[in-house]
Amino acid sequence: LDFLDKMGKVKARELRGKRKDELMKQANDLKQELSALRVAKVTGGAANKLSKIRVVRKSIARVLTVINQTQKENLRKFYAGKKYKPKDLRLKKTRAMRRALTKHEQSLKTAKTMRKERAFPMRRYAVRQ
Repeated sequence: LDFLDKMGKVKARELRGKRKDELMKQANDLKQELSALRVAKVTGGAANKLSKIRVVRKSIARVLTVINQTQKENLRKFYAGKKYKPKDLRLKKTRAMRRALTKHEQSLKTAKTMRKERAFPMRRYAVRQ
């Protein structure tokens, strides 16, 4: 369990290449180590063990962050080009922008407007220079 002693802090760069099951195993190992360190804290452990609690906590966070990021990235690839996407994968923008008419909807005209434009087209004038 003390692989953290040998390699120190877990680097996110090194985690990105690993598969999900390897990452989950590493997260579980780190969690076990954290619980062991917390026991040592209660029983009056050495100062280096107490200072290691923070490092282990942050390492767990890094591993879980990499898992979540790769999961979201894979979902983005899966839904790319599809008509409907889950809400958390859609563009955020602002509420007003999301509800605004699309370019196509803005360009549409009613039958009455079309009839009016046909009946009274824009007048063109020849301007002498």
